[in-house]
Amino acid sequence: MKKLKSILSKTPIFKGLNNRFLKIILDCASEVRFEPEELIFREGESANNFYIILQGNVSIEALMAPEREPIIIQNLGENEVVGWSWLFPPHRWHFDARATEPTQAISIDGKLLREKCEEDHDLGFELMKRFANIIEQRLRSVRLQNPDMYAVHA
Repeated sequence: MKKLKSILSKTPIFKGLNNRFLKIILDCASEVRFEPEELIFREGESANNFYIILQGNVSIEALMAPEREPIIIQNLGENEVVGWSWLFPPHRWHFDARATEPTQAISIDGKLLREKCEEDHDLGFELMKRFANIIEQRLRSVRLQNPDMYAVHA
């Protein structure tokens, strides 16, 4: 547990978080591994956790058309967060996430953490502020990956 606490406290999303909140998050944490090409979650499925990448790489993907390959929205690596949908209703994934190489991560039980946020609104507000930055980054990445953005219209 001390190892996880040290890792979480140094992760950018949780850096500077007070110890009481960090302890709550730590109680929701476990280590996981993903193999290359393993699907971590799929768009539309229930979102009840999120991940902090310790080692490896995860691509965030969007299927724009059934007959096409998914568009890679973002590639995430060490210390980055995979998933924000666990925090916002209806708690469904908005993208797919796939390990692109052997990946070790910390999984945070988002369902349990949501319950803790309901009990402690200060914790919930702090997490909302921190995850809002992640959402903004992902939306900017989606915009940059939109093929129509570069089309010239006559």
